[in-house]
Formats: sequence, C-alpha cells, structure tokens
Amino acid sequence: MPFYVSPEQQMKDKADYARKGIARGRSVVVLQYDDGILFVADNPSRALHKISEIYDRIAFAAVGKYNEFENLRLGGVRYADINGYQYDRRDVTARGLANVYAQSLGTIFTETAKPYEVELVVAEVGEDAETDQVYRLTFDGSVADEHGYVAMGGQADAVAQSLKDGYREGAPLVEALRTAVRALEAQDSDRRLEATSLEVAVLDRNREHRLFKRLAARRIADLLSAAEESGGSDITSGGAESDAEADED
Repeated sequence: MPFYVSPEQQMKDKADYARKGIARGRSVVVLQYDDGILFVADNPSRALHKISEIYDRIAFAAVGKYNEFENLRLGGVRYADINGYQYDRRDVTARGLANVYAQSLGTIFTETAKPYEVELVVAEVGEDAETDQVYRLTFDGSVADEHGYVAMGGQADAVAQSLKDGYREGAPLVEALRTAVRALEAQDSDRRLEATSLEVAVLDRNREHRLFKRLAARRIADLLSAAEESGGSDITSGGAESDAEADED
C-alpha cells in the first residue's frame, strides 16, 4: 500500500530542507551606497564566486549549493545575451531576469522531489539611488523588491539585524564596506574577517559601459584600513579609485 503524504506536508518538508541547506552556507550581504550597489560575501575562494556580473548594469549574488546557483547564473547570462542581441541592450533588466529566475525556481520547487538549496539577489544599478533595483529570490520562486540592504545565508537574522543597526543611506564605499563586514562578523563575535576571506564587488554608476567591478584583496584591505582609521567619520571613496590596478574587471 503506497504511503500517502499530503501536498501541504510535502511543501513544508521541501521548504524546511531548502532552508537548512541555505543556512549551512556562508552569508552574503548586498547594500546600496552613494555611487552604486555593494556586494560582500564571506568567501575565501578566489575561483568559486558567489558574486558575478550578468550584464552591463546587472549583477548576481547567491548562497547555497554552488552547482545549483551556478546553473542559474549561466542561464541568466544566456537570457541577457540573447535578449540584448535580438532587441536592445536596454531591454535587459533586473526585473525581467528576476521573473525568469522566479519561474524556474517555482517550477523546480513544486514539480521535482528536491528543491534547489539557493537564495539569490539580482541587482541593477540606475542613474541614481532611487532607480536602483534589488530583487531577492528564495528557493520557492518568491520575489521581494528590496531597498537599502539584503542579507542571505548563514545566520541571516543576525546579519540583517547588524545591517539594520549600522546601515546609513547614501554612505560612501568605505563606510558601506565596514558596515557589511561588521554584519558578517556578527554571526561569530570571535571572528574577524580579513581581506583574503572576502569576495567584494560593486556596481558603480560612475563607470562607463560595464558597471560591474570586482575588488582585489589589496583594494579590500586598503578600504578596510581606511575604515579603521576613520573611526566612524564620513569618508568618501574617491581617494581609493586611483588604485585601479587593484581592481579586477
């Protein structure tokens, strides 16, 4: 006699399974700053990225199982390239990409035995902070339009609380990075994150064409040092921009 499980119980079991898998990973923080959108991940790997460029003004951040969110990332790149080629590059938007991801994740969650253990952020930088777009997608295809900051993975509640306490709208890059790193450290009061343990990238609205920029460890260390020296004072990020060789495009 076959064992019966109600649809409600199946969905609950799948959701619990996915949440546990996501919580086992290391956190990622996404937050707006004065010149764009900052992405910071607790990730010492220099090869397995949690943060990636999707298109000219669009970036992607993820937590969970690497092979699953990497499949989603590649699908997003193909979607953006095809639509930008067939129509116009301006027709490729974070909203459109978020809708595609939502449909894929929703279908996987409802129609397969095992859901994806992933959580995503798709972000597009605008001409100003008011036109920035940040979308958070969960394992079941739910989409949320976020403003200011997002925390995913690990002890996300503790990270989000630290961001709530420390985030300031319109902050410069140095201050935003300091806030993000302190939020990631909030998961473990004894842990201090060094530049080599971080993956950091920005969508910088002041750049031309490709607005995504990945920061190298030396540049991250310089920004963190500047943050420590400031002691909380308002620092602009302009002085560090001359260190272009420390950035990875």
